[in-house]
Amino acid sequence: MSDTPKKPERTSGISHFFAALQYSQAGIRRLWRESAFRQEVAGGALALAVLIGFGASVGQVIGFCVLWLVLAAVEALNTALEELVDHLSPEWSAFARDAKDLGSLAVAFVIGANTLYVLWVILI
Repeated sequence: MSDTPKKPERTSGISHFFAALQYSQAGIRRLWRESAFRQEVAGGALALAVLIGFGASVGQVIGFCVLWLVLAAVEALNTALEELVDHLSPEWSAFARDAKDLGSLAVAFVIGANTLYVLWVILI
């Protein structure tokens, strides 16, 4: 018996919708194992509390939530990139370093955008 997972069958219609939900649930479970993502969740909750505490409007809070979801999406893509790079290059290589550094930079840019947005809302 092989430990290799079985390839899922192709689905369409409403079955595809429910299959996609299952894939997304598996993705969030995998992402939750990343300490960086758990820190981003905590930071997002703190920033949300700060915004509410400073009397941010509903629109400003929704804007932050959308921007935070972009951060979560970029973190998920960065984690996927790291998984692929680790599989393709288990030993050290320049391409692996560069790919991981660029993924990290993308996450840092979105964290910066979140931070600037929160500062803008509370200071302006």
